[in-house]
Amino acid sequence: MTNWAAAFNNADPDAGVEQALADLEREKQKLREVSKVWEESTTTVRAKDNSFLMTFDGRGELTDLSFQGSKYRSLPPARLAHQIVEVVRQGRNEAMAKVEEVMGTGSMPGLDFAGVASGKVDPMEVMNSLLGPMLEGLEELGMSVPDSSEKDKGKDKKSE
Repeated sequence: MTNWAAAFNNADPDAGVEQALADLEREKQKLREVSKVWEESTTTVRAKDNSFLMTFDGRGELTDLSFQGSKYRSLPPARLAHQIVEVVRQGRNEAMAKVEEVMGTGSMPGLDFAGVASGKVDPMEVMNSLLGPMLEGLEELGMSVPDSSEKDKGKDKKSE
């Protein structure tokens, strides 16, 4: 990730905008690749005792559970439950690792793409962290930046 915010501070807003747009395009490409992983990837995890296996989609959601033989029937219920929880946890972690691999270690500090993928982080927070420094740079140069929260407030009033 380039330091395009510094370009704004050096009174070169055109270079800052170009750098910001290039960074945004790289992040959009990563998101396209993540979408492909979500749509096409599967992860299969087998229980340690081989009594069952689970398959997860690209988002880490359980899509299939199949028992291997009848070994699971002889397991105490608490042990079977524990194994199921462990395999679900492992499968989700492996599926999220595939997404993190595509996204990389994060070109911008503070961005949690795994959080977005799992639904724990609001995608608007990601966009704000990508565009925030650029908008701050524009404000420092004395350029006005529309406040989207004011537009949202107006929409709320109209809908009431």
